[in-house]
Amino acid sequence: MIFSVRRAFLVLVIFICYTGSTLAQKLQWAPDGRSFYSFSEKGIAAIDPVQPGNKKVFMTEQELTPEGASRALAVQSFTIAPDGNRILLFANTRRVWRENTRGDYWVFDRTSKKLTQLGKGLPEASLMFAKFSPDGKKVAYVSKHNIYIENLQDHTPTPVTQDGTDRLINGTFDWAYEEEFGCQDGFRWSPDGSQIAYWKLDARSIRNFLMINNTDSLYPFTIPVEYPKVGQDPSSCTIWFYDVAKGTTRPAAVEGDPVQHYIPRMEWTPKGQSIILQQLNRQQNDSRIFLVDAATATSKQIYHETDAAWIDIKSRWNDNDPVGWDWINDKGEFLWLSEKNGWRQIYKLDLSGKETLITKGDYDVIQFYLYDAPAQTIYFAASPDNATQNYLYKISLSSGKASRVTPANLSGTNKYTISPNGKIALLNHSSATELANGAVVSLPDHRELVQAKRTMTVNSGDPRAEFFKIKTADGVELDGWMVKPVPFDPAKKYPVVFYVYGEPASQTVLDNFGAGRNFLYNGNMARDGYVYISLENRGAPAPKGSQWRKAIYRNIGRINIRDQAMGAREILKWNFIDSSRVAVWGWSGGGSSTLNLLFQYPEIYKTGIAIAAVTNQLLYDNIYQERYMGVPVTSNEDFVKGSPITYAKNLRGNLLYIHGTGDDNVHYQNAELLINELIRQGKQFQLMSYPNRTHSISEGDGTSEHLSALYTNYLKLHCPPGGR
Repeated sequence: MIFSVRRAFLVLVIFICYTGSTLAQKLQWAPDGRSFYSFSEKGIAAIDPVQPGNKKVFMTEQELTPEGASRALAVQSFTIAPDGNRILLFANTRRVWRENTRGDYWVFDRTSKKLTQLGKGLPEASLMFAKFSPDGKKVAYVSKHNIYIENLQDHTPTPVTQDGTDRLINGTFDWAYEEEFGCQDGFRWSPDGSQIAYWKLDARSIRNFLMINNTDSLYPFTIPVEYPKVGQDPSSCTIWFYDVAKGTTRPAAVEGDPVQHYIPRMEWTPKGQSIILQQLNRQQNDSRIFLVDAATATSKQIYHETDAAWIDIKSRWNDNDPVGWDWINDKGEFLWLSEKNGWRQIYKLDLSGKETLITKGDYDVIQFYLYDAPAQTIYFAASPDNATQNYLYKISLSSGKASRVTPANLSGTNKYTISPNGKIALLNHSSATELANGAVVSLPDHRELVQAKRTMTVNSGDPRAEFFKIKTADGVELDGWMVKPVPFDPAKKYPVVFYVYGEPASQTVLDNFGAGRNFLYNGNMARDGYVYISLENRGAPAPKGSQWRKAIYRNIGRINIRDQAMGAREILKWNFIDSSRVAVWGWSGGGSSTLNLLFQYPEIYKTGIAIAAVTNQLLYDNIYQERYMGVPVTSNEDFVKGSPITYAKNLRGNLLYIHGTGDDNVHYQNAELLINELIRQGKQFQLMSYPNRTHSISEGDGTSEHLSALYTNYLKLHCPPGGR
């Protein structure tokens, strides 16, 4: 449950820097790591990152133009067959929930120069996750929740599954798995191509949430989304094997109730004798790793971990993508992240479950980047001394201490896109005062090979974020940033606006170029005379150890809200803060926090702008909410105590509530139930509903401009700017 454009912006910047393209595509490296690909209407080019002007044509516009067509395919990505003779192209893509994961697939034969579309006879733009077989003679793909194998000699499709419906899902995932685990691609070829292992989700017991569209036709129509809410059973999840030669399927015999567990990760072992998978219990505090023998389909457990709160599995995946397994050799040894020692650390595991701790020290691994096998070096992100920053570290697999790779002069947040060979990386450097995206550095010496392509700096005298720490009455030290008015007169009192998120999905206090910048405000807050502040409460995913992050367990809506309010109370003691003009705002989980702060601490917060908020935790999806709040077996008490709607009766100040009616993530139902409760309690407030807009409220001409104007005008009206 998060509204963020950071990842999409990062990828977009890379492509603008090197190609001039404005398509927000994922960066695709060449297999040797010496170049990456640029996609445009003129074809596909391979670009040398060290010499960006050195472009080599990979596929021409003519080669990408189907016979009889007037224009080339709009390619999003491609793969090359093992023998290098065929290219599998993904084009005409469409969004499924969050990303463009369905579309059309075409195969280009380099010898015959022929371009052939796959899946003819299947609905347009319905193919997903197409992959060459290991011998390159077949392609498997998903369409309408069934898996097919297409022979590239005669293009005859063979169904792997035939029971797929809107609720029986083969080879991909339901809404909740994609939203909360990042799972999309749901099948794997075995290394020898003799079998396919795949997920099967049975969502027939999941009730539809019906969104209504009132604007796109004469009569309204409903849009069904299978959506398991808190306390409702998730989809049944099983793993199956398909024997390519025999055309038969059978389930993997994994112990446990398939309804009361999740399987977010599965992959073939290097030698292909078995698959390996991670199973989580419904509460997500018990994690097991199983090996399933491909010949017998029998399983054995090799690793087991429990936690008093939850097992954090999302943090280990780059870009929230669980595809693949972090193998380090063909013996089956792999890397694994765990918080069982109080810090998120890297371990080496083998197929017997034997483990070796690699990152020894009291610090968190923020992100695993790459294992450089020839050098036996692991690259990862960490920031042991400052939880608001991010740096590249490396450590030897065999022995030694982690060392920082990012130079000392690059203070702030540093994000790397490392080539597959581990020799170079694209660096996006960001801090509160500067932005430098698209530099190319060598590894491990971090020598700058190409300067950043896009740079911005904050000039002296311009508004800038200052970082600070504040201790609450509870003895909790919070990180924060603040932007003061420009010009600033310490003898005057200024209004303060707090920006909040507050839940385990995201940090707000980060030393990056976004710190202190309000993307919704139409104008310059500092020049207009506002103090703008954000605080990081316990429960935020900051690299401060698992105790900090998991203090929020069963306490969303309480401990995070108290930390924010107690921090604000200390800030209101500052001489230049006007305690009569205090506003707070947030989106998604931040909208929920805004409502809770406004309702639970009305003596502090006078004005609130809440966007797309979960107003009742029982309305949100089970994977997210049960992970952090537990499964409500006998009582809903914790969920009720943490929900803003419980405290709506306390509203004293000014509230603007904003929600898109087409939000498939945080349903508009949250808005209507809150509206009813505020009416019941006789509370006046302002409401803005955006018809058919999703959680991002970004669709439709003029929407972003309208939302910005609405936000800014309301803030200025009820929390007037300027020193007094």
